Amino acid sequence: MTSARKTAPARKAIQRRTGRGVLFVIALLLASSAMLRLSDGAGLAFARASNAAGDDPAQACAAEPGAMALLSELQAREKRIADQEDLLADRAQALRLAEKKIDERLAALVSAEQDLARTVSIADQAAEDDVQRLVTLYENMKPKEAAALFEEMAPDFAAGFLAKMRPESAAGVLAGLDPKTAYSISVILAGRNAGAPKN
Repeated sequence: MTSARKTAPARKAIQRRTGRGVLFVIALLLASSAMLRLSDGAGLAFARASNAAGDDPAQACAAEPGAMALLSELQAREKRIADQEDLLADRAQALRLAEKKIDERLAALVSAEQDLARTVSIADQAAEDDVQRLVTLYENMKPKEAAALFEEMAPDFAAGFLAKMRPESAAGVLAGLDPKTAYSISVILAGRNAGAPKN
């Protein structure tokens, strides 16, 4: 009987210990489950915050004091730099267009100058040909008739023709002129090369 009595309290003690152990294990499992749920929620919150920060830096910086002002200033500066780059690109394009137009106008001016030089050369040659014909005509006239024409000409104009005539023809015309007119023409002829450099 005593052994039966001793075993009953021992059994109860064992049952209490086992019951406490089971309760402890259940409590431990419940606490672990709660921790897992909390850590999942925190992880999800961190993931959401991280995704939000990747999409929009403003949301990531919203929690930092002064970070929003700095971000705003950096964005404004970036926009100013982009605007300046666009402005510089526009100016460079305008300069290239202006340079192209200047080159085209310069080429047109050079071409016009060459055309004008050819025209002047042709006109000069034609005028020289006309003067040479007149000189030949005056040389073939009788000196008395030629002298009457030269009397009507301005002295420097007459001197130009006489300078181109053969010396004997020019002498015949000068001899037929009024002495004052002949003297004026002679002075002009003598002074034509007075200002030329001497060797």
